[in-house]
Amino acid sequence: MLAGHADWSVDARKRWMTLARRRAGHWHVTAPEPVGEPSNLIERLLVRAGNAPVGFGVDFPLGLPRFYATRAGIGDFRAWLRGLDPASPFFAPCASLGEVGLERPFYPKSSIAGAGQMALLAERLGLSGADALRRDVDWPTARRPGAAPLFWTMGANQCGKAGLAAWRDCLLPAMRAGLPLDLWPYAGRFVDVLAGGRIVLAETYPAEAMVQLGIPRLGSKRRQADRAGLAPAIGTAMVRLGAVADDGLAAMLDNGFGAAPDGEDRFDSLLGALNVIAVIDGAPDGVPDDPVIRAVEGWVLGQVDPPRFPIPASDRPAPFGPPPRVRRSRRADPLPAGSG
Repeated sequence: MLAGHADWSVDARKRWMTLARRRAGHWHVTAPEPVGEPSNLIERLLVRAGNAPVGFGVDFPLGLPRFYATRAGIGDFRAWLRGLDPASPFFAPCASLGEVGLERPFYPKSSIAGAGQMALLAERLGLSGADALRRDVDWPTARRPGAAPLFWTMGANQCGKAGLAAWRDCLLPAMRAGLPLDLWPYAGRFVDVLAGGRIVLAETYPAEAMVQLGIPRLGSKRRQADRAGLAPAIGTAMVRLGAVADDGLAAMLDNGFGAAPDGEDRFDSLLGALNVIAVIDGAPDGVPDDPVIRAVEGWVLGQVDPPRFPIPASDRPAPFGPPPRVRRSRRADPLPAGSG
């Protein structure tokens, strides 16, 4: 079996993946390598696996917020994604709030100033507020911070632009080529879907992987010395998983994955790969028994902690029901980018 994880970025130079192959009862983990050309990544992984199953993690979103899906009438994420046109304006983040709509929900194209912009984005989408931009799995848990909303594309932890690039340049080419690709959790339990000659992609989150692997959150992963300081904890997790590092990976662990800016990306790619290995070897995949999560929103592989979100279940719209009434702004026109 082949397992792995790709740490994704809108910048191709910061896309790294770590792979592991199970042989003779152990996982042999190789040093992180560049993801390379995204349009044939799925095909290359299948070739490297031979006829073995491939379980692969990606740290870009594989799902849509339930409130947006309700407004847009989307009841099946995989079918919706497969039907997207790669040349569609959907893949171009909006430069102004006036461009935002259900067919083009990502905002902003570049940095903006002014308070309340995320709430205004939600309003343009007909949602009740900024909280409705998040999927359940985007909320913080008792043991890790939250993730940024999918459609918000500004800030150090935003994932929207990377997600757009991955959907357009990696997933759509593989789907259109008819490759044996499944997306978790939509296809079923992670380990149940793994089969020879097929690849299963699952969303992962490095901060959540650290929780699952028992690695403490100390310092900053952006600092080489702090990454090197976590090497003993990572080594302990690998021993527990029956994972053996090759010489290149062992050297990277010892020196904190180098001083270059992509050191944190290599580090994250290893965490994600170990996360995938843990679930393959018996850890729960964690997906809740929620039909909206299993059809539209998706989940982070292995997360068992419930989200801490402020929206009561009773306030949620019925899944895929009639669109709620759109709350109009008191202003005649939306605020231009950069205004308060």
